[in-house]
Amino acid sequence: MRIVAKTDIGSVRPNNQDSYAAGELPNSVAWAVVCDGMGGASGGNIASSTAVKIISERITSSYKAGMGGSSIKNILTSAIAAANIEVFDESRADEALAGMGTTVVAAVISDGVLYVAHAGDSRAYILSKGSLKQITKDHSFVQEMVDIGRLTPDEAKDDPRKNIITRALGVGDELRVDFCEEFIDKDDVVLICTDGLTNYVSIEEIISLTSDGKFNDFSERLVNKANENGGGDNITVVTLSY
Repeated sequence: MRIVAKTDIGSVRPNNQDSYAAGELPNSVAWAVVCDGMGGASGGNIASSTAVKIISERITSSYKAGMGGSSIKNILTSAIAAANIEVFDESRADEALAGMGTTVVAAVISDGVLYVAHAGDSRAYILSKGSLKQITKDHSFVQEMVDIGRLTPDEAKDDPRKNIITRALGVGDELRVDFCEEFIDKDDVVLICTDGLTNYVSIEEIISLTSDGKFNDFSERLVNKANENGGGDNITVVTLSY
């Protein structure tokens, strides 16, 4: 497996509240977790870094070679549940951290299958043969408006309410997590990112910036483009490929 990642503060924000981790497991299995924190000057950073630490530890300590899809699903969802409890408890213990939380995308790639558990509006995509397929579905106010026909997808892109999320890790004692599986081909690239990328770089730009197959450059190119296009948020991009 090949893994390349980059995080950046962006051009506007005073600090970086994104966190990520990624690595390899036995038998060419790869994993990654990306979080975008929220909640005051320090709360977002604490929420995202705490979640990444706990989820990473759970994945790496629980995975065993040859595990099937149901076991991987259990690892991801239980890891996120554990992180949710920890972040929520921290927010209640310290008044300065009240209300903090974070989005989360946790993924494992094993035997040609991508397993993803997520909550919030950070995303996972598959880049394949010049196309970009979104695997996750945003848990956000504007996505709900799109689902019921009150907004078109194009209108949602520019709606001022697009940063309102409807699910986040750490804001309650329980968290509903979505889970999905997708087959991936040998030359496919899995792209996991925060909305600092997707709010500033279009699908067409992502496809164009990755069209030459120079995998090791993808993350840096995408982060740089987000900054060129305004960089109004922290930007994190993790790319994985066989």
